[in-house]
Amino acid sequence: MRLLLTSDTHLPVRAKVLPEELLAGIDRADVVIHAGDWVDSATLELLEARARRLVGVYGNNDGADLRARLPEVARVELEGLRLGVVHETGPTRGREQRCAERFPDLDVLVFGHSHIPWDTTAEGGLRLLNPGSPTDRRRQPYCTYMTAEVGAGALGEVRLHRLPSRRG
Repeated sequence: MRLLLTSDTHLPVRAKVLPEELLAGIDRADVVIHAGDWVDSATLELLEARARRLVGVYGNNDGADLRARLPEVARVELEGLRLGVVHETGPTRGREQRCAERFPDLDVLVFGHSHIPWDTTAEGGLRLLNPGSPTDRRRQPYCTYMTAEVGAGALGEVRLHRLPSRRG
């Protein structure tokens, strides 16, 4: 099973459209995960139309319309893998322990908010993934998203994709 992980798209504030590479990846994925801060409903509707399966949550910059349509925390089981999605996890310091205590029933937690890619494993085995942002790199050298493979209840290869700089 192929996953595409993204977050913090911030359309149309940080960019007018999603990068073509990300859209092509959405078309190839079996499941698309979005960890919040969509900002506009049109982006949610675009991903709902393109993705085979979409799992998303709202973020701190999402208004009432998105909050009415999306949960704060999402949990799914994908081929036996217990995966959760949330926008915010708090400060970097203590993140692994805090998340392991808050989500003891998960194998993987996808989160966003910082726009900073993250891939660590907490004591006890919870894998924490932040795909960064495909539209707003902030202090990072690149805009990013992630892909991952899932099979037989386990997370396989996780890959961070760097997007080319936007023109204009």
